[in-house]
Amino acid sequence: MVKVITYGTYDLLHFGHINLLKNAKALGDYLIVGITADEFDMRRGKLNVKQSLLERAQAVKETGLADQIIIEEYEGQKIDDIKKYGVDIFTVGSDWVGKFDYLNEFCKVVYLPRTDGVSSSEERSKLNSIKLGIVGEASYINKYVKETAYANGLETVGINALSTAKFNPELLPLINDKPYKEFLDGVDAVYIATQPKYHYEQIKEALSRGKHVLCESPIALNKKEASELFSLAEDKGCILMEAIKTAYSVAYNRLLLLTKMGEIGEVVSIDATCTSLLNIADNEKLGLEWSGMHAWGPTAMLPIFQILGRDYKSKNIVVGYMDKEKNFDGFTHINFLYDNAVATIKVGVGIKSEGELIISGTKGYIYVPAPWWKTDYFEIRYEDSTKNKRFFYQLEGEGIRHQLVSFAKSIALKRNVSFIGPEISMAITGVIEDFETRKDVQTIDLKK
Repeated sequence: MVKVITYGTYDLLHFGHINLLKNAKALGDYLIVGITADEFDMRRGKLNVKQSLLERAQAVKETGLADQIIIEEYEGQKIDDIKKYGVDIFTVGSDWVGKFDYLNEFCKVVYLPRTDGVSSSEERSKLNSIKLGIVGEASYINKYVKETAYANGLETVGINALSTAKFNPELLPLINDKPYKEFLDGVDAVYIATQPKYHYEQIKEALSRGKHVLCESPIALNKKEASELFSLAEDKGCILMEAIKTAYSVAYNRLLLLTKMGEIGEVVSIDATCTSLLNIADNEKLGLEWSGMHAWGPTAMLPIFQILGRDYKSKNIVVGYMDKEKNFDGFTHINFLYDNAVATIKVGVGIKSEGELIISGTKGYIYVPAPWWKTDYFEIRYEDSTKNKRFFYQLEGEGIRHQLVSFAKSIALKRNVSFIGPEISMAITGVIEDFETRKDVQTIDLKK
């Protein structure tokens, strides 16, 4: 029996795919089809895939051409698969001529002609483009405009900003000084990066007009407003997503998976630190900046709520204010107490500390070096150091492009496929609300 193997993403399966599979099948008696996993596609830069792995595998199965379907998850797997399954022929499309000649050492390599006039990229390009408007003046908006180029189906059509000081000059043609309500008329969706005190009203206005919203965290300053916004999004059939780019890091998601699989035993403690320094001499300018809790609190709380859950027994908040009247903190320290665990966050824009994440368990611990919120590397460490494990995953666009892809995909599917569920958003907002109202808050003097 002659075994043949081929690989592909098979997104939006079309007759070009089917012709290729038919030709591959004709080369032998048994056809193995390798379908690339979502994470592997992301690591290879294929971020515009529209269908999930399950949907793509099902589509290939329904052709009836594959005798066996496997999942491709890592570099070098092709050699492993050829040896494992006793493959005689490896085949792919002719657009890869020469790329896989190295496999001739293990089996025969055949490049099949592609079907002219059709490709998955062309099929995706036929989908309606989403006109994205960006709202705010934050400097990292420059990165978001750049990363939209990698998110198929999203097109940045304008930036609604009062000041252009922090923008890359190349983006200035996108600046639109129309009133916010008029700006919304020309877009299908908005990314909001204004100060948190404006989020509720801006999100509400956008959703009321049937616009999808991706908003920097927190989406509101109290749970009542956040709940209202999620309900409004559902009523209007719109997507409301909270933007914490860390949630879309491949390494961070693998870290969560390993933790929940019990790799370090039962989690007993989580410590997350996120800090940066503002260069502000004049307190009057504090009103133009994000406070420490607003800027870093949601990111630091993310792994705590995603691993330990939202049902903590109590918390204690210690705040060092740079301006107490403005509720502007330079440093905030929060302890969470659970039934069987504790957690701590340390955040601030008026102090500097090692921005690491440590997850402690009964069998070992996970260490993520600074800056952990941009992690592409982490370690699992044990009592016996010879068993320590190191993990590295390519981080593209700081997680921003994966987040934008998820946003576009949610809009296309008409259901939220965010990596941050509403329940996590509500938990974050609840802590922000207590910070705002100074519930469970103690203060210390923060001297400049």
